[in-house]
Amino acid sequence: MHRNLIRLKSLAAVCGIVVLSGAEAHAQVNVTQEHNNPSRDGVYIDPAFTPSAAANLTRDLNFNGAISGNVYAQPLYIEGGPSGPMIIAVTESNNVYALNATTGTVIWQRTDIGPPVTSGLPCGNINPAGITGTPVVDFVSRRLFFDALIDGSTKKHFIFSLNVDTGATTPGGWPVDVNATATYNGINFVSLAQEERGALALVNGIVYSAYSGYLGDCGNYHGWVVGVNINNPSTVGAWATTAIGGGIWGHGGVASDGTNMFVVTGNTFNTGGNWMGGEAIIRLQAGPVWTGQPTDYWVPTNWLSLDNSDTDLGGVSATVIDVPGATPSQLVLALGKDSNAYLVDRNNLGGITLPVTQANVSGINRGTSAVTYHTSEGTYFAFHNDAGAIKSYKITPTNPPTIVFAWSQNQTGRGSPWVTTTDGTNNTIVWVAGVSGDQRLHGYDGDTGAVIYAGGGANELMTGTRQWNTGIVARGRIYFGADNKIYAFSLPAGTPTPTPTASPTPTATSTPTATATATATATATSTSTSTPTPTSSPTATATPTATARPTPTARPRATPRPRPTPPPRPTL
Repeated sequence: MHRNLIRLKSLAAVCGIVVLSGAEAHAQVNVTQEHNNPSRDGVYIDPAFTPSAAANLTRDLNFNGAISGNVYAQPLYIEGGPSGPMIIAVTESNNVYALNATTGTVIWQRTDIGPPVTSGLPCGNINPAGITGTPVVDFVSRRLFFDALIDGSTKKHFIFSLNVDTGATTPGGWPVDVNATATYNGINFVSLAQEERGALALVNGIVYSAYSGYLGDCGNYHGWVVGVNINNPSTVGAWATTAIGGGIWGHGGVASDGTNMFVVTGNTFNTGGNWMGGEAIIRLQAGPVWTGQPTDYWVPTNWLSLDNSDTDLGGVSATVIDVPGATPSQLVLALGKDSNAYLVDRNNLGGITLPVTQANVSGINRGTSAVTYHTSEGTYFAFHNDAGAIKSYKITPTNPPTIVFAWSQNQTGRGSPWVTTTDGTNNTIVWVAGVSGDQRLHGYDGDTGAVIYAGGGANELMTGTRQWNTGIVARGRIYFGADNKIYAFSLPAGTPTPTPTASPTPTATSTPTATATATATATATSTSTSTPTPTSSPTATATPTATARPTPTARPRATPRPRPTPPPRPTL
C-alpha cells in the first residue's frame, strides 16, 4: 500500500472515516460524534460544497425525517451496515431513531428507553428532560453510546450502549447507573442535581460524559466527567469539581486531542476564596484521572471575580486547536461569558496564571460549541454569540500567537456553527442555523465572512430549532435536527462520493509522568430497558453516483464590522 494511503488510513480512523484501497474505491463517510472530530473542530471535507453549489442549497422535500420529541442533540451519520446509510437521532422524550439517510424513513426506533423527567427537578429550562447531549458511535464495534435521564422513584442518569444497526441494548452490564457507580474523593453523583448537556466522547475504549447543573444553579451540583470502559462497563471512573458548582455547560461536552480530554468549567460557590475546580480548563488523562498538577489545569487570575458575578469561563465547550508556525502551536480554546477568548498551551496549562493569549471578542458566549479551521490565509476559530452575531478570529503563527479579528455577520439565534471545505483548506464555508431565530441555514466565506447562502426560500424554513444545536454534512447534504423532525438539504449537483480525505486531527499532547490511579466502582444493575425488536424492515439504499463538481466562483471579500453587544445575562 502506498505510504500516503497508510498515513491517511491512520488519520481517518480517528475521524470515523473508513478509507478503502485498490478495488475498494468507494470510501465510507461517517459522522460518529459532535462536530465530526474529537477536537470538536466542526470541519467536514466534502468536495461537493463549492461556494457556487452551496449558494443553491435546497431542502429535500422528499426526505421524511419524522421523529417524536424535542431535539437538542446533533444527529449522526453512519454507513457500512445492512440497512445502508443511516441518520441517528435522539430526543428529549428518550426516543432513539435510525433513519434511512436518503428517504428519512425509520429503519429502527427505541421508544422503551424509559420515561423522561417532566416534573420534580429543582430548576431548569428543558422539559421533558431525557437525552440532551449528542451521542457517540464506536465504529469498530458499531455501538451507539448516550446518556438518558429517566424518571422514577429516584431520577437517574443512565449511560446506554446500543447496537447501531438494530437498536438492541448491548448485553453484559448496560445501561450503567451513574448514581450507583460514579464517585470522586468522597463526592457521590446525584442525578437530581445534574444535567447532561454536552456531547459524549469516545477516547481509546472509554466513553466520557460531562455534567453541569440545571438552569438556575439550583441544588448541590458539581462539574462531573464520568468515564465508562466500553468493553467492561463495571469499570467506571469519575472526576468532579471539589466545590459546589463548576458545571460543564457547553454543547461540545468533552474534547480530546486523541489522548487527553479537555473540559471547561463554570462558576463555583462558597469556596472561601480557594480555587476548587471552577472557572477552569481541565485536562484529564484516561479514566478520567486528574493529576491536580498545574500542567493539568488553567484558571484565569480573576477567577474569584468571575465566580462572584456568575460570569462562567465555561460558557462554551473546549476546542482543541493546532496553529502551524506558532509557539506554542498546540492550543486549547475557551470562550467565556466575560466576552473573552482564551488560548492556553495544552501541553502545559499552567495553573492559575495568564493565558498564552486572550482577546475581547465582543459578546457573551454560552452553551454552544465553537469551530476551528485552516485556509491558505491562516488558522481561524468562529462562534455564534448571544449578541446575534457569527464571528471569526484568526490566530497568528507567532511567538506567542495572538488573536486578530477576521469578520462578523449579524445572525439571530444562538447555534453552534460547523464548517465545510472541499479539501481541508479551500472553499471554506462557515455554517450556522438561526435556532430560535429565523430558523434558516446560513453560510459564510471562511476568510471574509461574505454571504454564501442566505437561507433559501419558503421551503427551506425549519420549525422547532433548539438553542446550541448544530448540523452535519455527509455526501453533499446537510442534516439538521429539530423538534419532531430531521431536515435534509441537498446541493443542486446531487450527492457525489467525497474523496477519502480526513479532517486534520490535532497532535496528541504529552502526558505528565506523575499521575493518579482511577478507582473502579461497582457494576450498576438496571431494569429500565429491554432488548427491542426492530420496528421496521431495513431498506437498502442505493449508493449515489458521483457527479462533476462545479468550478468554484470568485468570492466577494466584504469588510464586515463588529457589532456592539448588550449587557450580560446571568445564566447559561
